[in-house]
Amino acid sequence: MVETVHTTDAEASKEKNSAALSSVLAALLLTGMKLGAGLYTGSLGILSEAAHSGLDLVAAGVTLFAVRLSAAPADAKHPYGHGKVENLSALAETALLLLTCVWIIYEAVDRLFFNPREVDASLWAVGVMVVSIVVDFSRSRMLLAVAKKHNSQALEADALHFSTDIWSSLVVLAGLGALFLADTLGPASALKPWLLRADSLAALAVSGIVLWVSWRLGAQAIDVLLDAGVQEASGQIERAMLALPGVTGVRRVRVRQSGPASFVDMRLLVQPGLDAGEASQVAQEAREAVRELLHDADVMVEVKPQEEGASGLLERVRAVAGLSGLGAHDIQVRQLEEGLSLDLHAEVPGALSLAQAHARVTDMEKALRRELGPVLSVVTHIEPEGAHPAPMPEQGEAAQELRQAIKDIVEETDGVCDMHNLTLHRSGARFGASFHCRMHPETPITRAHDLTVALEASLRARLPELVRVTIHMEPEISEAELPPLV
Repeated sequence: MVETVHTTDAEASKEKNSAALSSVLAALLLTGMKLGAGLYTGSLGILSEAAHSGLDLVAAGVTLFAVRLSAAPADAKHPYGHGKVENLSALAETALLLLTCVWIIYEAVDRLFFNPREVDASLWAVGVMVVSIVVDFSRSRMLLAVAKKHNSQALEADALHFSTDIWSSLVVLAGLGALFLADTLGPASALKPWLLRADSLAALAVSGIVLWVSWRLGAQAIDVLLDAGVQEASGQIERAMLALPGVTGVRRVRVRQSGPASFVDMRLLVQPGLDAGEASQVAQEAREAVRELLHDADVMVEVKPQEEGASGLLERVRAVAGLSGLGAHDIQVRQLEEGLSLDLHAEVPGALSLAQAHARVTDMEKALRRELGPVLSVVTHIEPEGAHPAPMPEQGEAAQELRQAIKDIVEETDGVCDMHNLTLHRSGARFGASFHCRMHPETPITRAHDLTVALEASLRARLPELVRVTIHMEPEISEAELPPLV
């Protein structure tokens, strides 16, 4: 994560503008020098460097404009501020670099295979490239320092531009050196034709460097514009939150970058029983911890009490699976004296191989152990997404027939009456049912349990489409209080 130095907004804006302006002036100087040297010597390598520097000049101008515009405060139309202008600037620089590549490659191929041209490898040309390397080195270091200090992607893109200019200038120098060497060889030398082509080969090498830089800059800019590429920041924030007293879990962390500004919103689970003041204190500590990682971040914290009991455990298991990018269902949690035992089904993307899916699930199991404490075992059934359709209420003729069949079987069972609150769920071709019914209040609990188990078994045996039955048994009440049968 980029470490920023704390300064006022006015100081930061002044430093960034000064760095961007100096970059424009340096690019103007280098473009003029390289263009003059390239035209004088006829070197495609130097001319390609001049074109590169010319586009650097345009990019530096775009950066200067973006840095100034990004400092504008948030308004009704731009509630997150204007920081993403810097990221758009970096993306524009990528497009300019790609244009450079097209021209360099075209000229190099033309000279190599169709229209060879003589190049004057003079000492003046060498001197221009040496001066370019010195200027690019000092400028890229200055820009990178300011970019890191103020977390500016536009200045970082500028710095990356000019640091790669150093390498491309060294490639051009190597091409000029090869031409000097060719002049010392006799006409019969087998090496001389290749050395004479070294300038064009050097230009192709420059284009390769520019392509690599373009890809890197473009991917980084697009990630920020699409609010991607923040996994590292999200992970650091999550670990910091779990270290705070009173926080029992992290349900969501979302990070958005807008130029140098950061926006974070998250949902935290806290210990049950905290009053409003204590919960507010936890939220304040969470905001301060985030700002230690992302200076001056705009942080929104939602605090929710951790549920106790089985429902709370199931929620925590689903939340951990969600943070791991997986779905979870058929979760069974058993509380033993030594700790918890978990069985669950995990849904992974269908495009993964077994090795990839197993690695994802293993990471989730480790996260479950961190979240839930002592866990004796975690047994996970891995399946592709969509293999287990989500349960959904079932209506229609098939449901009505199944409802009537369940009602008939319950009414045939001795000692059981008043079936109500019947709910059906469907998963694929299978059904699940849950309902309430009543027994005499003096029935021993062992007898009530045995009768419930037998009723569940009878329902599944006589109705094969019914794969899961949950019965809630209640004490019988007076006839006047009985609700109508479902």
